Amino acid sequence: MLDTTQLRTFAAVVAEGSFDAAARLLHVTPSAVSQRVKALEEAVGQVLVRRHRPCRPTDAGKPLLRLAGQFALLEREALSEAQQGMSGGGRGRSRLAAVVNADSLATWFPTALARVSNQLGLFFDIRQDDEEHTVELLRDGSVMAAVTALREPVQGCRAQRLGAMRYHPLGAPALVDRWFPDGIATAEALAATPVIVFDRKDQTQHRFLRSVTGRDLEPPVHYVPSVPAFVEAIRQGLGWGLVPEQIAAAHLTRGTCLDIIPDRQVDVPLYWQHWRLESSALNALTSAVRAVAAEALR
Repeated sequence: MLDTTQLRTFAAVVAEGSFDAAARLLHVTPSAVSQRVKALEEAVGQVLVRRHRPCRPTDAGKPLLRLAGQFALLEREALSEAQQGMSGGGRGRSRLAAVVNADSLATWFPTALARVSNQLGLFFDIRQDDEEHTVELLRDGSVMAAVTALREPVQGCRAQRLGAMRYHPLGAPALVDRWFPDGIATAEALAATPVIVFDRKDQTQHRFLRSVTGRDLEPPVHYVPSVPAFVEAIRQGLGWGLVPEQIAAAHLTRGTCLDIIPDRQVDVPLYWQHWRLESSALNALTSAVRAVAAEALR
């Protein structure tokens, strides 16, 4: 049998990134945290934590991290139900951790959070990562749900299709006049025109260029890792980039940006993956995410 206090301490070390930070969170000494984690490792017979900054779970630690999160969620729900049964009183304080791609977080996903929080009084710990990498946090147990581009379920999880996020290739009028004077985005022009990319994980723009030209182009790149700043960089003429249609529509209507290839868009399929766990809070979040995605996505 695993010690739940040791599990909770192990999860705190990973969540907080260090033994000292976990000690502050749990109101114990760093020595106590170290002893608990060491005792858990001895019980399992494996090293569970890579002792770097930040601390990360080893492959052996990942299933235990997931178990710790599941236990904590079910424990909070059971305690909340018991307290309500005794007093008829307030809502529980379940906190759900999920990882979401930046464009969903900047457009439709907060609506889902608001719906379920207003109904059940839930609290959230939302992380951000590229849609092709979000499942890494789900796989190692750091989060219990993810918006991802990957359809194959992570072990121990369910995967449900949400729809597709459509992107338009936008550029400022001045950029279009400079680089595409004839109104045609040729392969040669696209190879020379600066492009805005979210970060070094973001390959969407380069895949779009390959689909349009049939070639692997390497245009000059600006990295702008913020959705508002990304769109503003395009509006200011720094380069062109792919913008979610929910954001692109207003700029196209006002004429502050133009569609550089009007007949070509990019549809990125998105999926909701979550722990295969009977939790009323997780079920409520899943229902809200699917409902809002049905309204917002293709």
